[in-house]
Amino acid sequence: MSPSHRPRAALAMSRRAADAVLEPSALAALRQVTTLEPPPPLDDFGTERAKAVLAGTELLVTGWDCPPLTAEVLAGAPNLRAVVHTAGSIRGHVTAACWKRGIEVSSAAAANALPVAEYTVAMILLTNKRVLESARDFHAARTQVDWTRTSRTTGNYRRTVGILSASFVGRRVIELLRPYDLRVLLHDPYASEKEAAALGAELVALEDLFTFSDTVSVHAPLLPATRGLVSRELLAAMRPDAVLINTARGAVVDQDALTEAVTAGRVRAVLDVTDPDVLPPEHPLWTADNALLTPHLAGSLGNEWRRLAEHAVDEVRRWAAGDGFAHPVRRDRLAYLA
Repeated sequence: MSPSHRPRAALAMSRRAADAVLEPSALAALRQVTTLEPPPPLDDFGTERAKAVLAGTELLVTGWDCPPLTAEVLAGAPNLRAVVHTAGSIRGHVTAACWKRGIEVSSAAAANALPVAEYTVAMILLTNKRVLESARDFHAARTQVDWTRTSRTTGNYRRTVGILSASFVGRRVIELLRPYDLRVLLHDPYASEKEAAALGAELVALEDLFTFSDTVSVHAPLLPATRGLVSRELLAAMRPDAVLINTARGAVVDQDALTEAVTAGRVRAVLDVTDPDVLPPEHPLWTADNALLTPHLAGSLGNEWRRLAEHAVDEVRRWAAGDGFAHPVRRDRLAYLA
């Protein structure tokens, strides 16, 4: 692409996503390198305005709630050659028709992996230290606690952390755990022992990950092969009082089995995702003392959205200059991505 060419671009996402992620400074940066369609963003490709915009668009900057780019939609967008996504997963809108057409795709999955990894590391350290339980007990007692009676299973010295999947997030978690005195195990059927060692982890079988870890952190994408991957048998193999952290997808875990293990007091759980996303009000995990439920907040929030926007702007700038994407999504890797 000629350096002087300013590709015609448009935003495709819900208005709330655009308002959250794309601050005026990000929009201004996009306008410096593209001819950007003015707001509002496209959130329905079937409208007359959307059809008129798509007819001349070369680049789509997409976000949460972007409609699917079906073959029918692409037929009305003959000049579309690239999609830059301001979030992680592209499964909701990048269809087989996009790959067939040869459309280049970039995702902010790597940028979004960092806050998820930070949340995970924080929860590993806090649960090993039993901070949540101690805070609850202190709040109830409101008196001095005898710290000399602390169990020797409390703390972060030489504990074992198991990472399920060498995904973007899984890799960042391992990286962020390096300064701590922790042993890190990894299970990923597509990783080699050499690759795991380079990351700073020991590659183990799936069963061993659950058997020997004090904390197991789930980072596997939800695919047909991973639905219910964390099974009743694997949960039963966990050490007494071990912790399961899930920031991936709720359906990767057998939730009924996990609920039984948690309510029986055998394991503890930190769940940023469940299946469904919001459990029924009467679900026992809500009131379980050894479970922490958070509302899918591990990913980018608040000022962290700026990182996603900057990532997208950088990718658009590279593509407009003819340098290609720094973070392309490869079709042959889709089976391993969230």
